[in-house]
Amino acid sequence: MGDLTLPVYHGPISRQRCEDLLSRKGKDGSYLIRDSETIHGALCLCVYKQKVVYTYRILQSHTGQYTLQTSSGIEERFFKTLQDLVKHYKKRNKGLATHLRYSVKRKTLEELPSVTNDVDISEDTHDYENVESSDYVVVLPN
Repeated sequence: MGDLTLPVYHGPISRQRCEDLLSRKGKDGSYLIRDSETIHGALCLCVYKQKVVYTYRILQSHTGQYTLQTSSGIEERFFKTLQDLVKHYKKRNKGLATHLRYSVKRKTLEELPSVTNDVDISEDTHDYENVESSDYVVVLPN
């Protein structure tokens, strides 16, 4: 699974953390990929549109190809790599709520240059998973 070095792949972040990241970006077509919380080994493509995060499950075939779990009537497409899948869904009218436009990369703040990708930004490491959402307040940067 060498594909998981993609900068838009965030690993095992929670759905709430994913929604926070996409909301902070705040642009329709913002997207990231994370591990599925419910299906071991599956991934989720999460796309932001009009303050809603749409989640599409990415499954891997026994041959190692990637596909989005689609609704009935939509042709299933297979891709050799996650990069190919992302590239395909950057085009309009491919069955998503909106096409992919703005990648949300892991462990970087938009204002910082990309050389900080390897830097651990402490706010990304807090574990809020076991906290009731009403027990903490998300403070967004100015």
